[in-house]
Amino acid sequence: MSHKYEKLFEPCHIGKVEIKNRMFMAPMGPVGFADQDGGFTRAGQEYYIERARGGVGLLMTGTVNVDYNEILRGGLPCPTFNPVVFTRSSIDMVESVHTYGAKFFLQLTGGLGRSAFPGATSQQIAPSPAKNRFDPRIEHRAMTTEEIKVWIGNFVKSAVIAQKAGFDGVEIHAVHEGYLLDQFGMSFFNQRTDEYGGSLENRLRPALEIGQGIKQACGRDFPVSLRFSPKSFMKGYAQGAVPGEKFEEKGRDIEEGIQAAKILVEAGYDALNIDVGCYDSWYWNHPPVYFGCKGMYLKFGKMIKQHVDVPVLVAGRMDDPEMACEAIGNSCDMVGFGRPLLADPFLPQKLALGKEKDIRPCIGCHMACMGRASKFTHLSCAVNPQCGFETERIITPAEKKKRVLVAGGGVGGMECAVILKKRGHEVILAEKGERLGGILNIAAIPDFKKDDRELIAWFERQLKEEGVEVRLNTQVTSEYVKEVKADAVVTATGGEPIHLDFSGEGTYAMAAEVFTGSVPVEEKAVIIGGGLIGCELALYLLQNGKEVSIVEIAPALMGGGHGSMPFMNWSMLVDLLKFHKADLHTSARVTELCKDGVVIEQEGTSKKINADTIILAAGYRPVNELHQELEHTGIPVYNIGDSRSVNNIMQAIWDGFEIGHSI
Repeated sequence: MSHKYEKLFEPCHIGKVEIKNRMFMAPMGPVGFADQDGGFTRAGQEYYIERARGGVGLLMTGTVNVDYNEILRGGLPCPTFNPVVFTRSSIDMVESVHTYGAKFFLQLTGGLGRSAFPGATSQQIAPSPAKNRFDPRIEHRAMTTEEIKVWIGNFVKSAVIAQKAGFDGVEIHAVHEGYLLDQFGMSFFNQRTDEYGGSLENRLRPALEIGQGIKQACGRDFPVSLRFSPKSFMKGYAQGAVPGEKFEEKGRDIEEGIQAAKILVEAGYDALNIDVGCYDSWYWNHPPVYFGCKGMYLKFGKMIKQHVDVPVLVAGRMDDPEMACEAIGNSCDMVGFGRPLLADPFLPQKLALGKEKDIRPCIGCHMACMGRASKFTHLSCAVNPQCGFETERIITPAEKKKRVLVAGGGVGGMECAVILKKRGHEVILAEKGERLGGILNIAAIPDFKKDDRELIAWFERQLKEEGVEVRLNTQVTSEYVKEVKADAVVTATGGEPIHLDFSGEGTYAMAAEVFTGSVPVEEKAVIIGGGLIGCELALYLLQNGKEVSIVEIAPALMGGGHGSMPFMNWSMLVDLLKFHKADLHTSARVTELCKDGVVIEQEGTSKKINADTIILAAGYRPVNELHQELEHTGIPVYNIGDSRSVNNIMQAIWDGFEIGHSI
């Protein structure tokens, strides 16, 4: 092989296991892929096999629980609950993965401790008494020494079962992200006085005994990797530090992280899989788009690589192939793709064939991966509805070919048109505007949303490749439907901004007008509405040197982290707004618009906020008049995306796939 990404396709080793290339599937918890006996469901098996088909060299399963003493039964696969069932569900999967030349590691977790989602665990435990990360009303008790020894033993038992099931190695999860094993490693959470507390070596003792126990039980040649975070980015309990912020580290700092890495490798770990962060700074472990960059773990991988003589693995938004190539040998030995392999399992194969422009981009939204996992259903992908549904959502030829008109060229309409065409239908995609992408063209304007722009471009290429007839500047009406002689119509007409009436002499601009620059902000803006649109606009303006106030009628911005927005995205965006000194007013309402600002009422008092630009970001409402007009014409009509119910990119794309898959 000789092309510009050649470095990614060089073979490498972890221990004595040879891996065909330097790309691995980063571990993501197989939530929802477990049956009631702790085995992998068929959907879970096919999910991993599909990524092996796509050409990745090494797959990591993500968190598989070593027992059901903490995480609820059925939440994750578990080797020790019913070893026969677990082994039976694994063998065929492992054999299929091996058929495609990939290696397969089982990642073993000891649970969440005080980082558990409320309701996700059967008991509340921790190294020392602690409050729950997400609900401080929940108290976690300290584990007994005997419980710790049983817990360590279950890691070893699980590794033995994994080896018998054919896995090529295991990864221990985790002295990272603030999970239970990581809580033992940090003095902030570990105040024990027995052999598992005190010095760094004692706090690492559970991880050391796990690694040594597995080597003793499975043999020195059975690889054991460790998921490891050398820095926590933690300012305090439930307080993360954003990039560039000066703060005192309360978790693990890089100096201790380097020392810990040396101790762990000396104890026999064969590889370190590096990230940074913890549950108190969760966005570091699951980077949202607001980082505005790729490869945020590379500098930490480089720091660790200078001090250890085992392979260093790094993931974390590595889906820039040129950056990934440059990282090999400098910052890491293998690069990991997590969410990018959810979006496109054939990413490695497409790189090998020089078809990088055909790779469906991950947009960093977390909506269907972590968002679905937090609801205890299996993970998927907002931009790839087939992820996790490989055996159910198969695109098959339509029994009867039809002429289908799709009205609206947003992401939902484009997805629907592509799927319809793949199934053999004759498809016309009509868009009233001069470009495809719909409202996403506006939402994608900030630099931190550039992946959204890539998604639009990817859809445009797919439409062209599949041969979909695209008609721009075309308004669909009932007469137009008759004119094109459509057998079925899909309305994907999106939404429109909500306008509100206020008293006073002032006027407001709409958020879209500010995003596009048609209404400039001179120095200071006040945004009415603290939902996602208002908060992303505020960050965009703050990063461009403006002063911004937000007025939100609800008690918290964007639903307070408990709405539809994934928690890591919510918490990072809120922390960034505070870091950039946004003036935030919650439980407040605007009572008057002035020529130089607004008057708000908050906690029974009125005050004025001065601004040169007043912006309304009150959300969107469905534009569904066309659907209503066509409902009684006798032609089958389907309504998708925001024109059905204003929500998010995931809903629009999944709607488009479902209807395209069913007509």
